[in-house]
Amino acid sequence: MAKENKNKTLADNRKAWHDYFIEETYEAGIELVGTEVKSIRAGRANLKDSYAEVRNGEVYVRNMHVSPYEKGNIFNKDPLRDRRLLLHREEIMKLTGYIAQKGYTLVPLSLYLKNGRVKVALGVAKGKKDYDKRDAMLEKAARRDMDREMKEKYR
Repeated sequence: MAKENKNKTLADNRKAWHDYFIEETYEAGIELVGTEVKSIRAGRANLKDSYAEVRNGEVYVRNMHVSPYEKGNIFNKDPLRDRRLLLHREEIMKLTGYIAQKGYTLVPLSLYLKNGRVKVALGVAKGKKDYDKRDAMLEKAARRDMDREMKEKYR
């Protein structure tokens, strides 16, 4: 029997889609300790205001909050510690080239389970201006209105 390959989302960074244009996405593993994995599986991770950076040829995610596991006592780590992302060397070099360009940054988009392992969706992002955000909100409202009209019309 084939192994099921369902991805279960554990945490989302919805603010990233509002604040940035996401140019490209990458899937990365993340280096965690056991109590952090248990806490993330319980849905106690927060990606808001987190970002990634390349340091000494390795990619680290910063400001990702993982609440301490209740039963973890002495094995719990600092909730805001830097966590290393596991990527191939070629991917790291490509990401380094992106963020060297002005205005680009690396933003974690979501945490999810894939085949029992915690993965991070990492986006190469360019910041939006205020008028871009307003345009996106207007477009979203127009799409919602059109969907509502279509639903009422074809009932």
